[in-house]
Amino acid sequence: MNRKDARAAAMKLIYEWDLGGDGGTDTFEGLLEITPDDENFGYTQEVVRGVTGQAEALDAEISRHLVGWTLDRVSRVDLAILRLAVYELNGDEVPPGAAINEAVELAGIYSGEKSGHFVNGVLGSIYRERQKNS
Repeated sequence: MNRKDARAAAMKLIYEWDLGGDGGTDTFEGLLEITPDDENFGYTQEVVRGVTGQAEALDAEISRHLVGWTLDRVSRVDLAILRLAVYELNGDEVPPGAAINEAVELAGIYSGEKSGHFVNGVLGSIYRERQKNS
């Protein structure tokens, strides 16, 4: 499993968690076919735990950058992608451009036709605000 696949798996697990799932072993090994010996297993687990543990703060930041939208109007898939990307933007492991580009790609694959533009707009706004404030 490469990092792109790990990110997609993490997004799916975040989505499942948002819908009330637990992202347990059955999901990892059965549905996503991820085993502990996969190269990025730890990364996937870390991201999912980080996002679920910080969801309230991540959602607050995302909400501040939704122009003409409220969080409850955002599709659950787009929200999972945004949470994942903002979590990655909060860390030092993934360059901001890569986190944003990967999120846009995930939106293009797993969400609606215009989701990539939406995700890019929200994440771009978050990134520009951070640049301005640093």
